[in-house]
Amino acid sequence: MTVEAAKLTAKDFASDQEVRWCPACGDYAILKAMQRIMPELEVPKENIVFVSGIGCAARFPYYMSTYGFHTIHGRGPAIATGIKLANPHLDVWLTTGDGDSLSIGGNHLIHVLRRNVDMQILMFNNETYGLTKGQYSPTSRVGTKSPSTPLGSLDTPLSGCAVALAAGARFVARGVDISKGLADLFKAAHAHRGTSFVEIFQNCIVFNDGVFDHFADRSVAPDKQVLVEHDKPMLFGKERQYGIRLKPGSLELEVVTLGENGIGNEDILRHDESNKILASALIEMEPPDFPVAMGVIYRRSDATYESMVHAQIDAAMQERPDVELSELLQQGRTWLVAG
Repeated sequence: MTVEAAKLTAKDFASDQEVRWCPACGDYAILKAMQRIMPELEVPKENIVFVSGIGCAARFPYYMSTYGFHTIHGRGPAIATGIKLANPHLDVWLTTGDGDSLSIGGNHLIHVLRRNVDMQILMFNNETYGLTKGQYSPTSRVGTKSPSTPLGSLDTPLSGCAVALAAGARFVARGVDISKGLADLFKAAHAHRGTSFVEIFQNCIVFNDGVFDHFADRSVAPDKQVLVEHDKPMLFGKERQYGIRLKPGSLELEVVTLGENGIGNEDILRHDESNKILASALIEMEPPDFPVAMGVIYRRSDATYESMVHAQIDAAMQERPDVELSELLQQGRTWLVAG
């Protein structure tokens, strides 16, 4: 008699640890979205690993009833890479913040992206160092006043998605912590083979409350965000009355209103996930002239790093199956110093 395994639920992925983020922090919504989609992925709990660095986002592994590593500042990608190389069958998720991944961890982030290690990277972007009391971060906009910039930040902010695209990421997506579509974005990232980079605009209610309200608040979101979907026209607005198109005779994007000057659906640009130039242009869009692009902005298939590493090892073992370790250690650039 065959006994079927019990169907997992969201509660099965909630750990017994007290969730200790500030009340109303955007991280709660991200955690709930993750726990909700986990059963749908149909991955055994013992095969799931959450890795984090330092910061508010780094508490994520404590709250998931899976395996997890709370590592050191900015080095989460290195640990996650080692896990995936050691056991390619594991399902690896990396949770990080804008300070953790784009400041001290910037080097590690770009290399895991270019290598295309099969993992999901979720970057919680709140434009501040929330855990260390509100200093400005690499994504903070010019003029941000904080304990470390009391007169206002002078730095040009980094865009997480722009960095990912430039580093060679094969999957780049963006969402908002309170968005109903965040769970679907996580599923899309998981389905992609290779490094999936998802930037999440996350509200820090204590040190940077409302910094994304001009496009993320539900009252304005339909007019200030455009959800891009592959091969579908880029329409937005409460009545889907606005669209994105190429300026006539130009490679620049512009916002148009359907019905004005004879503009119809056929004039609206269709999203192409494989077009890196278009992805770059979409990432650069921001209010007040443009809506913020959400969803899967760029995606293409490629060989994963761990698959190539293990294929290389297998090929070497087949070429010399009976070689002794001592022979390997003494081959190549070695020499004997006569006594």
